[in-house]
Amino acid sequence: MTWLLILPVLIPLAAAVASMLLRRAPRAQRVLNVAGTGALLVVASLLLAGVWQQGPQALQVGGWTAPFGITLVADLLGAVMVLITAVVGLAVAVYGLGSIDATRERFYYHPLYQLLLMGVCGAFLTGDLFNLYVWFEVLLIASFVLLVLGNDRAQVRGAVTYVIINLVASLCFLAGVGLLYGLTGTLNMADLSLRLAEVDAPGLVTAIAMLFVIAFGVKAAVFPLFFWLPASYHTPPIAVAAVFAGLLTKVGVYAFLRVFTLLFHHDVGVTHTLLLVVAGLTMVTGVLGAAAQQDVRKILSFHIISQIGYMIMGLALFTPLALVGAIFYIVHHIIVKANLFLVAGVAERIVGSFDLKHLGGLYKAHPWLAILFIIPAFSLAGFPPLSGFWAKLILIKAGLDVGAYVIVGVALVVGLLTLFSMTKIWNGAFWTPLAEGLALRPARRRGVMLMVGPVTVLAVLTLVIGLWAEPFFQFATEAAATLLDRTEYIEAVLGPGAMAATPPAP
Repeated sequence: MTWLLILPVLIPLAAAVASMLLRRAPRAQRVLNVAGTGALLVVASLLLAGVWQQGPQALQVGGWTAPFGITLVADLLGAVMVLITAVVGLAVAVYGLGSIDATRERFYYHPLYQLLLMGVCGAFLTGDLFNLYVWFEVLLIASFVLLVLGNDRAQVRGAVTYVIINLVASLCFLAGVGLLYGLTGTLNMADLSLRLAEVDAPGLVTAIAMLFVIAFGVKAAVFPLFFWLPASYHTPPIAVAAVFAGLLTKVGVYAFLRVFTLLFHHDVGVTHTLLLVVAGLTMVTGVLGAAAQQDVRKILSFHIISQIGYMIMGLALFTPLALVGAIFYIVHHIIVKANLFLVAGVAERIVGSFDLKHLGGLYKAHPWLAILFIIPAFSLAGFPPLSGFWAKLILIKAGLDVGAYVIVGVALVVGLLTLFSMTKIWNGAFWTPLAEGLALRPARRRGVMLMVGPVTVLAVLTLVIGLWAEPFFQFATEAAATLLDRTEYIEAVLGPGAMAATPPAP
């Protein structure tokens, strides 16, 4: 089944190329966008099923033996990230049929969307640190162009901030890659895990790790490197903002999880303690920023930041249960956050604004939309029995188990403030009567129905994860065990017996 590993990259690439060739046929581009993402979902499901049954799988591209060639590898974490990318990607692709205008379609929206998905899947499947850098650059290019499509002044301003800060992160990433190669002579992550264990210069390895903290910190939007996100994520069309909110920062979180469990685990007292402080500050600054906003997109953008803090908290605590919580939280948050942006887009289509001052009356006029908002909003805040409750509960339990009472207290307070922000949106958009002089616009039926369908599916998934949390918890437990053990991952890439001479994990 190793051939499945290349398909999550090839399918979006093929769809992007075909869409470019059909530039003058917008209907065909729309079909290709949805069909390509649907095919990605099928392949991702097969890949996850295969990894669950057979363990981590690796493909040596071109037949070159690791660590000399390009390696694609999928363990449970990588496979589930590809699957959730396909789920959200398909939902947003369908949603975009009702929300993306013809001008953006003419300027390659559909090919760029597929290239973005290709970059995300490549980052989740690569087994080589330099190729992780390459996939980050693919993401940066595709997302930058998607961000500026439409040539609105706010879009351009936000995109400039976005690309400059991410280029700085890329330089830090490339510097770290170069130093690691000079130190070990390899960039294959499985091989690096073995080589770094033999390096008799822990201080130097820790210094290199700090470069990756900066690089991944920008990508994941952690404190104090997050300011580019709220400056840019509210500017593009809501379909683009939703896929950005759901997926892009999670690529940075995934990189943190992969690199700081597989490579940099020699000095947990320094690296992971730093990450724990960063996690707490990220939670607090993100939720306070959200509380100060009136634009729904800006509120949701700041909440991306605060929720990233919970995921980094799980990595920083570095216990099996904490990593379970981090993985559970990532899956939950990708679905919930993308869905909240999509709900905001439906509300804007009906009322004509994202500003809470100009919203209102939606509960009375469209109660179905109120229900679709409550499910992801309450999940984000951690209401039982929704998915966010279980994700937070696992992390709180993990923190209490190791006596990390400060970060647990921060997480609980931030959860309450998150509820405040969601209540603020509820009161402003749904419960408060529409302001005098404003009127609900007649909903364009075709567009709204295409937009509501994906929102409903993602809301149902949120309910499923919450009401049947046990199998998802067991899956996250297996994925966390693979991250901590590392044996299966390394031997899938380098062959059986590769761990024979490796020191045990700390």
